[in-house]
Amino acid sequence: MAIKFQYNKTSLTNLGKQLKIRQNALPTLKNKESALRLSVIAAKAEAVAQAEALEKKLREYDYLAALWNEFRPGLISIRDVHLRTVKIAGVNAPQLDGIDFDLQPFNAFAAPAWYADGIRILQELSTLGIESEVSEERRRILEYNRKKTTQKVNLYEKVQIPGYQEAIRKIKRYMEDEENLTKASSKIVKNRHAAQEEEEGL
Repeated sequence: MAIKFQYNKTSLTNLGKQLKIRQNALPTLKNKESALRLSVIAAKAEAVAQAEALEKKLREYDYLAALWNEFRPGLISIRDVHLRTVKIAGVNAPQLDGIDFDLQPFNAFAAPAWYADGIRILQELSTLGIESEVSEERRRILEYNRKKTTQKVNLYEKVQIPGYQEAIRKIKRYMEDEENLTKASSKIVKNRHAAQEEEEGL
């Protein structure tokens, strides 16, 4: 990225301010990046653990597979999923805050005896499945923000800060050269005047 500048004091001051902003922001960005990196690892582990817990529960209830044919569809459904927003390393991420289930009335005497257990099992499996989805979404959001932060760190560290430093160096060198030229030319003019005055004096 080429930094646009002019060879004057105003441009030098502006570049100095921009450089300072980036140099001050860089440590904060690096801290955010490492915090996000750790949060992503934790979120990934949590998502994997919940997916494994769901698989384990599904295997636990394999023996009931034949009974589910007797289960009345629509007996239990999800009315609402409550999510809240939590801040993780400065990033808004979702967290499961509860699930509202709708349970249709049924005759406990006429229905098979295991219906109550079936409802509990479905609630348990649904909760695990939704928790797993929310964890995966949280991991995805954190990973996206970590990548963006890493890009910004690299932009500041490898492109902008060196670019501003180089531009400032060029302006200073130019201004020093100009000052030296001005001094040299005024010295020449002064010497010429002195020489002319000497000639006129003779």
